[in-house]
Amino acid sequence: MMNGKDLNGTVEMAAAPRVAMRAPHRIWSVLRICAFLIVGVATLFVGGFGWFSNHVSRLSTPADPQKADAIIVLTGGQSRLDAAMELLESGKGERLLISGVHPAASRRQLQLATGGDTKLFSCCVDIDRAALDTIGNAEESAKWVERHAYGSVILVTNNYHMPRSLLEMSRLLHNARLEPYPVVNSKLDDGSWLTKPEALRVLFTEYNKYLLALVRGVVPMRATHDGVSLAEASVIEN
Repeated sequence: MMNGKDLNGTVEMAAAPRVAMRAPHRIWSVLRICAFLIVGVATLFVGGFGWFSNHVSRLSTPADPQKADAIIVLTGGQSRLDAAMELLESGKGERLLISGVHPAASRRQLQLATGGDTKLFSCCVDIDRAALDTIGNAEESAKWVERHAYGSVILVTNNYHMPRSLLEMSRLLHNARLEPYPVVNSKLDDGSWLTKPEALRVLFTEYNKYLLALVRGVVPMRATHDGVSLAEASVIEN
């Protein structure tokens, strides 16, 4: 006859194999869920890149943009500066801010590089040398706009750079309307960016920066020489 002690031992021995069988099953379930999540995130990432590339490649330079109070151009290429000066010369804005100019570049050198009228450049062009990146461009531009109390601004930069620039600017320019003026150096609206390695590289890099800018809207971060670090929200003083 089996006593209570023997019965408990038998039950424990019978339960042990079932527990041992459940453990691998749970591990495989967790691994399957992780795999689905990875595939889902990868699909969203690739799909988002396709949408982003298609969107920016279809941006075109306005033939006759609406007049604004001022113009802001983000440095990064001669074509941007030329486009901004042409807008200023045609009266599309009262004043121009060139943001992100290298500290070593003199005002005279900029004027010669753009080929702009000397009198117009002297009276109506401001230079920002403090900004080191797009976030800095937005911060310095916001100070400039607030100081002059402008209500509308034409923003000049390359087409691939426009989404991120608008995102960063709109976070700080609460009382000013932004009018995008994308500069197009290469026509890629036929999908040819897929077959051009250099264009693909630029778009992919900018797409990742755009995603990082979106994340910054939730978690304040700022690029540093060592990578990315948390940062306090900037405060614009009037």
